[in-house]
Parts: sequence; structure tokens; C-alpha cells
Amino acid sequence: MQKSFLLYFLITITGIVFIGRLFQLQMINSKNYNPIHNAAVKVVYDYPERGYVYDRNGKLLVANQLSYDVMVQPDQVKPLDTLELCSLLKIDKKSFLKSFKKAERYARYLPSVFLKQLAKEDFAFLQEKLHKYTGFYIQKRIIRDYPVPGAANVLGYIGEVNEQKARNNDYYQQGELEGKDGIERQYEEVLRGRKGKKYLNRNRFNKVIGSFKNGTFDTLPENGKDLVLTLDIELQMYAQNLMKGKRGGIVAIEPATGEILALVTAPSYDPNMLVGRKRSPNSYKLFNLDSIEKPTFDRGLLAAYPPGSPFKMMNALIGLQENVINKNTTFRCYEGYRYGNRPNEFMGCHCGIYNKPIALKTAIAKSCNSYFSNTYKKIVEKEKNSTEGLNNWNKHVRSFGLGNYLGYDLPAGSPGLIPDGKYYDNRYKYTWNANTNISNAIGQGEVLTTPIQLANFTAAIANKGNYITPHIVKKVDSKLIDEPNFTIPKQTTIDKNNFSPVIEAMHEVFKTGTGKFSQVKGIEICGKTGTAENFIFKDGVKEQLEDHSILVAFAPKNNPKIALAVFVENGGYGSTIAAPISSLIIEKYIKGTISAQNKYREKSILEKNLDHIYDKQISKKETIATGTK
Repeated sequence: MQKSFLLYFLITITGIVFIGRLFQLQMINSKNYNPIHNAAVKVVYDYPERGYVYDRNGKLLVANQLSYDVMVQPDQVKPLDTLELCSLLKIDKKSFLKSFKKAERYARYLPSVFLKQLAKEDFAFLQEKLHKYTGFYIQKRIIRDYPVPGAANVLGYIGEVNEQKARNNDYYQQGELEGKDGIERQYEEVLRGRKGKKYLNRNRFNKVIGSFKNGTFDTLPENGKDLVLTLDIELQMYAQNLMKGKRGGIVAIEPATGEILALVTAPSYDPNMLVGRKRSPNSYKLFNLDSIEKPTFDRGLLAAYPPGSPFKMMNALIGLQENVINKNTTFRCYEGYRYGNRPNEFMGCHCGIYNKPIALKTAIAKSCNSYFSNTYKKIVEKEKNSTEGLNNWNKHVRSFGLGNYLGYDLPAGSPGLIPDGKYYDNRYKYTWNANTNISNAIGQGEVLTTPIQLANFTAAIANKGNYITPHIVKKVDSKLIDEPNFTIPKQTTIDKNNFSPVIEAMHEVFKTGTGKFSQVKGIEICGKTGTAENFIFKDGVKEQLEDHSILVAFAPKNNPKIALAVFVENGGYGSTIAAPISSLIIEKYIKGTISAQNKYREKSILEKNLDHIYDKQISKKETIATGTK
């Protein structure tokens, strides 16, 4: 009796376990079941149109065009005349075998790309012949088209999904395309839409015998959403033209909104170079061969440079906030600032004012190194020790977004460097003070910033103490972005009333100071020029190169419409090349055209080519930048 009961009990328990497992598989797990992993199911994809991209004024920047890929599903392939198929595809047998083995490695039961992006003239002919080769078929696919040959660093490009991602992500299959850089990468899920899928049952002879589960799992494609960028493509292309024959970055921002109006890196490339079958050789050339000019390196977002003299405005603002100076505080300049007793412990100055009291407005307009060295020293020495003093200084600087990723909506970025007390505590094993790192006073030393950070810093000054995080997307499918990071202002640590004397001084720069030769009639420009000396080490010998040319500016003085930073590598004095570039961009944006009296300036910049200087730079791996003017 006990044995019978135990037998019935075991049978009952086993039955319950089986029923429970069947219920889990059919009722619970079926919701997450993906028939793509069933070898008896064939999947047919219907690819959606990728979202279009427009500039702020409605000009089309990115569109779509049809492409044709030859696909293969290895488990369906039957014995074939390999040489005949190679002849049709215009490839050799070695390439054929390589592509087929790659498809087998990925998954024998899944389709993958065998030959990418057929030429249109080959498509019709091949389509008629391919039915003879079981397991091979042609898949229509959407690739990009760029009506405007610019802003490649902003737009990015689409490329093939790598094998690992295709394995680990149910959405993508081997050979499909995804955003690889710029907004194409950042907004991939918005732009790509959702591809449709149709699941078909196959019998043991791989013949389609009907819909899988009456189409329960089938989905329709959903086109990607369109994007409207903050970019003004006319301004972008104008700035790109001004930077031809030069290296560097330009970033222009609308101060009131944080919208990026132009984001230029030079040199750059035509985005159409990375479309279609020419993408592979061009990609190799752009990413691997051209390691000197680096056209794919976005200098506006990634290049960390010493900010030079524009950083003096930061120390002026901190000095005012910490009450170590006011607008009437004066210092004397003796052709520079002496920070030690040794002959080389002297920072030169080119303000041209010798042994006379210099106040803040004149110090900014004439770019006096001595004035801001004294100011920086007072800021650091205000606290009980140098570490605390520099930490306080660091707090103010970082409140402008320097020394950190700004959080904009592009995938590339560099934090730059704003040192704090701990940085120098670790660097020096002995006591240090403000004179130890006095170059920070003039935007040299260890301070590094990117052009977009400098442009944002300038926008914060234009706004008298706040900024909205710079961003490149304005609308998604006609709906304005409502992301708090891109709509709510961030406050700096500087009181609003401390900005007025600095703004007045920046205006003076273009009236009587270092930017006076780049004035624009009818526009009150506020700005600051900068020049950074730089060196390379060639075969162990220190060699000085041409100075970097820098300028930050905003305009008009009241109710600013544009703030920008211009950085031209090896461009010389800030007043000679960065300043005229800035004034031309400002005039172009605010007036819509360049006035007759400034056409000579435009012509001069357009014809300016620095390649002869760059040709001297064999190695740029070890660069030291010191000094400022």
C-alpha cells in the first residue's frame, strides 16, 4: 500500500512539474519568445526610412537613398557553381569564401550581408540571375545622402553593426547599419525607427509553407523620427570656408538658449565620403592614413588647448567675487611679472604700459600679464594656505563648466583640466604657493580647455552669470526638446553685478585694445584675444613653432545673439587671424552678409593658408605651450 501511494505521489508530482513547465513556456515565456532563434522560421525584414535631419532654418542636411545588399543564409545554400556566381558578383573566389565563412561564423540559420551596397546598374541584372542560387537574395536597405557637403563632425555617419553587437542585441543583425558618430550615434534609437518583421514557417526542405502562428509575431515598420538641429548650416559652411588651409576649432552658441549655431573642426571632410561602397576605402584613408591632419578628430569638442589670455577674464571675475580687487584696483607692469629671484623666473608682458597704474578695464583691453598675475596671487593667498586657496579658485572656475564634460548631446568630448590643490600637493613634495603655478593666471600652465568650453564660458559672461548646457538638437519630430539639462539655466558662483566691469572691458578690447582692427560697423562686439606659444620636441631638441591664435567674443553687447570661441593652431597673434575670423562670423550671423568695407578682410582670411607651417611639424606628440600675449 505504501509503495502504491509513493508511486501515485511521484506520478502526480511529475505531472504537476510538467504542466507547470508547459504553462511557463506557453503562457509566460511566450510573451518574450523570439522566433528568430527557431531554425524552422524564416524572418523577412522590412526596413524603415531613417529619420531626416534639418538645420534650424529648415534646410535639409541628411536624407536617404536606396541601397542593395546581397544577403546569404548559410543553412539554405545548396551546391553551386562558385566561379559563375563570383563572375556575377564581380568578386574573386577568395573574397567569396571569406564572406561565406564570416556568415557561417555569425549564424548558419540567420541571414547576413554577403556583399554590401551593389551599384544601381548591377542590381537589375543580378536580380534576374540570383534565383538560381538558393540561400542568396537581395535586400533593399536605406543608406544616407548628404545634400550639403559639410558639418560631418556634427552629423556623423552610419556604419555596419559589429559582429559582437549583432550577437548580443536582438534588434540588429549582422551587416545592418547603425549610427557611428555625431548625432547619428547619439540619437540612433530616435533616427533608426523600428524595422518590420515577418515570420514564415519552413518545412524540412526549407520551403516556406505559411505564416508563423498566423502572423502573431509580425510587426510593421515604423519610420525614424526627423530631427531639427540648432545648427545654422549657412553659418557653419561659412565658418568652414574661413578655416580652409588652417587647423583648429570654432564653436558658436546662442547665449540665451545654449543652442549651438556652428561647430567647426578643421580640417574636415565631406560626409558623402562615408556613404556606399566607397565608404570602406575612404574610411581607411580618413581614420588610419591621415594621422597628421586628423580630419575625423573633432577639435571643437575634443582638442584641449591652453585657453591663453581669454582666461584672464575668469581670474578677473573671481578676483571681483572674492573682493581681492575691484574695477578701480591698479597694479604696475614692468614689462612683466617677476615671481622669483632667478633670471628665468620672470613672465614677460606686451601690454606696452610701463611703470604706470593699470586698472581692470585697461588690463583686459591691453592684455596685461602682470595685472592678472597679481590678481591670481591674491586669490590663492586669501585662504590660510595655498591648497585651500586654489581649491576655492577651482570651485569658481568649474562653475562655468570648465574642467568637466559639459553634458551636451554629442558623443565626443574632453574634460580639459582645471587643477586643484590636491593636484599640486601630489605634484610637489615641498611647499608650493601661487607663484609656483603663476601661469594659471594667464590661461597657461596646467589649465586646458576645449573650444566648446570656452564658447560656453563666453556665453555665461554674456548672460551675466548663467548658461544653458550647449546642445545641437532643437526638435524631435517637430516637438521642441524639453530636457531640463537643455532648458534650465545653470548658475555660476559669480554675482551678477561683477560681470558688468568685465563686459565693459571686453567691449574696450574691440574699441581700443587688441581687437580694434577687427571692429564691425554697427555691431558692438565684446571679446578677448589670446596668443599661446607652443613647442615640439624633435629628436630630443626643443623647437618653437608659430603661436596659436585664440579669440572669444559675443555680440551685440546688449541682448547678445551669438557667443563664440575661435582657435587656430599656429595662427600667430590672436589679433591677426582669430579676431578677424570672429568678426566675420559675427557680422555674417547678425547682418546676414559681409559689408563692402569688410570684403578685404574676408578675402584675406579665405586666402590665408598655414600648410607651410604645418609641414614643419613632423611630430606633435610632445607639445608644451607657455607664455601669452
